[in-house]
Amino acid sequence: MKTRSKRIALKEVLRKELKDSEFHFYFEREKAISEIARLVREARQKASLTQAALAKRAKTSQTVIARLETGMDERIPSLELLERIAQALKARLMVSFKYKAAA
Repeated sequence: MKTRSKRIALKEVLRKELKDSEFHFYFEREKAISEIARLVREARQKASLTQAALAKRAKTSQTVIARLETGMDERIPSLELLERIAQALKARLMVSFKYKAAA
């Protein structure tokens, strides 16, 4: 006998799971790492630099840049590293807080 699996929308799963504070914390952390990865990769490409060239300018290794750009590294890059990358890209590092809208 075949059983049919019930489809559940990702939005519904997230809505439920994000109520758990620990899940919410790690979800937001992964979102931040992914966003940093995307921003660094896009900025490097816009500057027409290879990972090796950016690493040299930022006084780090190509491996560090590659790890950062994939977003797969469990560590969050330090502000010091991000500042060196920003300077190497002739950019300014900006950090901000985003507040939830009042209910």
